[in-house]
Amino acid sequence: MTPTDKTIVVALGGNAILQPGQLGTFEEQLYNVDASARRIAKLAAAGHEVVVVHGNGPQVGNILIQQAAAEASVAPMPMDVAGAMSQGQIGYLLVQTLENHLRRLRSPIPVACLVTETIVDAADPGFKDPTKPVGPFYDEARARTLMLESGYAMKEDAGRGWRRVVPSPEPVEIVQLPAIRRLVEAETLVVCVGGGGIPTLRARDGSLSGTAAVIDKDLAAARLALDISADILLILTDVSNAYVDYRGPDERALGDVSLAEMEGYVAEGHFKAGSMGPKVEAALRLARAGHTGIIASLTEAVAAVAGRAGTRIVGTPQENGEAGDPAGNGSGAATGPGRPRTTRTETGEPSRTDTPCGR
Repeated sequence: MTPTDKTIVVALGGNAILQPGQLGTFEEQLYNVDASARRIAKLAAAGHEVVVVHGNGPQVGNILIQQAAAEASVAPMPMDVAGAMSQGQIGYLLVQTLENHLRRLRSPIPVACLVTETIVDAADPGFKDPTKPVGPFYDEARARTLMLESGYAMKEDAGRGWRRVVPSPEPVEIVQLPAIRRLVEAETLVVCVGGGGIPTLRARDGSLSGTAAVIDKDLAAARLALDISADILLILTDVSNAYVDYRGPDERALGDVSLAEMEGYVAEGHFKAGSMGPKVEAALRLARAGHTGIIASLTEAVAAVAGRAGTRIVGTPQENGEAGDPAGNGSGAATGPGRPRTTRTETGEPSRTDTPCGR
């Protein structure tokens, strides 16, 4: 370990697993994951402690479509179980490819995947207004039957048919956090909180139960980064930077940005809720706690950590008062591992699309 080594939570966007226009075959997903793992392995082999959070939207969607197609023969599983299935699927690919690349780098870092639950609040406003479409398209008659028989919320989706919609509540607490901390302390590269974690409710007696919802993976990654006192939240997506006036006449890529400056851009409405907005908010949560939030292209992960690429927001607790819990929930950064840092540490042309890169 050297003083420059960091604890880094890497949040992989959906493009790291499935590219737009692809069919979603195993071979396609393995190829994409392998390219992502190669870059993440370089960070770990260089001495940084790395924890990986990934999106799972296309995979959960495909699982739900498969279940709908086979429901006459095989009982479908609820959405929280589909989320767990996708965590295992993507986690397996990430762990295997990370191990392969670390071996090539002669770095004997152990890798583990942890199926993870994330607590959400039943009183979250998102439950009153489900907005996230999931699963297959239906005609109106079938959609109305599902609303009556299964209690689903269904909405018409841009003339393409009807889809189920589910809430997108705020991540409050990561259930497996103690296990994640122990793995990080043991210098293990951990893959966890996939898709933002399996949405889970905690009853008054402490018992847990899954619920149908979608948790934004970038906000869940911020929750995790604060809870383990990570130095950096590195959000990897399909654009090189966050932009102001994106695709407008005054478009400008943001490099190093102060906390106050970035909050000003947010107030001006520069970042769309369905794409860059959650990424900027996640990075800001780290900056408000005095840490660093970075948004960068997947192809520039190593350069972004070195400060040579991407949008970097660095804040100090004094800029925003007490650091505590910038997200306003959970245990906050102050409950980190409380350990001495035993941390470990290609560039290409990014695409210039403004598609949602997350779950």
